[in-house]
Amino acid sequence: MPTMNFMSDNAYGAAPELVAALAAAASGPVGSYGADPHTGKLSARLAEIFEHDLVAFPISTGTAANALSLATLCPPHGAVFCHAESHIMTDECGAAEFLGGGLRLAAVSGPHGKVTPAGLAAALPPYRRGVHSSLPSAVSLTQATEYGTVYRPEEIAAVAEAAKEQGMAVQMDGARFANALCHLNCRPADITWKAGVDVLSFGATKNGALGAEVVVFFDAARVKDFEYRRKRSGHLLSKMRFISAQLNAYLEDDLWLRHARRANALAAELAAGLATLPGVALAQPVEANELFVSFPVELAERARAQGAAFYNWEEPANGRVLARLVTSFATPAEAGPNLLAALRG
Repeated sequence: MPTMNFMSDNAYGAAPELVAALAAAASGPVGSYGADPHTGKLSARLAEIFEHDLVAFPISTGTAANALSLATLCPPHGAVFCHAESHIMTDECGAAEFLGGGLRLAAVSGPHGKVTPAGLAAALPPYRRGVHSSLPSAVSLTQATEYGTVYRPEEIAAVAEAAKEQGMAVQMDGARFANALCHLNCRPADITWKAGVDVLSFGATKNGALGAEVVVFFDAARVKDFEYRRKRSGHLLSKMRFISAQLNAYLEDDLWLRHARRANALAAELAAGLATLPGVALAQPVEANELFVSFPVELAERARAQGAAFYNWEEPANGRVLARLVTSFATPAEAGPNLLAALRG
């Protein structure tokens, strides 16, 4: 059967350039726990890319990056406001609450998976009871969102302004940051520190790494005890060079952007084809590399019978199912056309 795997961008392997970087970093002794030339080079490169002084901490998983950054920003009695469908709310098993020593995640409603100033304002009243409620401490934004939509710079700035009026910091879950950036065709600074973001979980795993993320603090004063939290939680790697070497290769010659552009382009091409099929509807704007598609159940099953793989976002109801399809840097070019052919029967 033809390859039509749209389950996740995690379903595909590692980029050859990153595998080569790992192999090159494997020989010879270097300092451990980040005292190696690869990690030093990474911090300097990130500062160039973001056009800002920063403090960077390589880490192996996105869940740890989000949880540890939020735990650092918030006291144990704090509340983190995030979209009700965000990854930290629905798919990280309460990691931020666990590593944060009891901090609370507070759900915010908003269209297309986005937190808005209005949604934030509506979620705040229960947390304005002084010591009787958790202290509003941070807002977390997901870029791109769980629905594959993308925050514009002005949208981020508006939420950040509303958050900081309440004394809250702003964290960004950037697991698909590269895909969002390529859609916007702007500079990384425009959707991070310039828009009011204090800390970024900058992801690479979904875009070609074997397991490499980096927490980026744009304000050194907010780092606080992050290093101790990372160590105590078991996320300080002794052979950190293997994370940093991947990330350096990821950023070299804009490989990270080339990968994201390809994934986005495949998603846009598939979306255009799906839009022509009777009974098929796109449930969200396609702005990165995720598609949310409403199918008749029998049509979805026909495609699966011919080898297509994708995830049911919701349980089937009334003869239809909402599915999520994800493209990646390594999705075969023929996967989309093959899926469309399978759906056309």
